[in-house]
Amino acid sequence: MTKVEYFVPNISCGHCVHTIKMEIGELAGVSNVEASQDSKKVIIEFDPPATEQKIESVLVEINYPPKK
Repeated sequence: MTKVEYFVPNISCGHCVHTIKMEIGELAGVSNVEASQDSKKVIIEFDPPATEQKIESVLVEINYPPKK
C-alpha cells in the first residue's frame, strides 16, 4: 500500500472535499481518501493499478491541482 499526501490550495468548502473524495475514490486501486477543508490536505492510500500520476491527473482534471 502506498500513501501520498498533497497540499491542495483550491479546497475551500465541504463540496470540494466531497468532490475530491468521490472522484479519487472511483479510481481502481484507491482504498482510502481523506481530505480536509481546514488544512487543505488530501491523503490517499492506494495499490496498483492506481499510480501517483493517475491520481494527480484526476486532481488537475477536476480543478484541484495538487502540490506535494
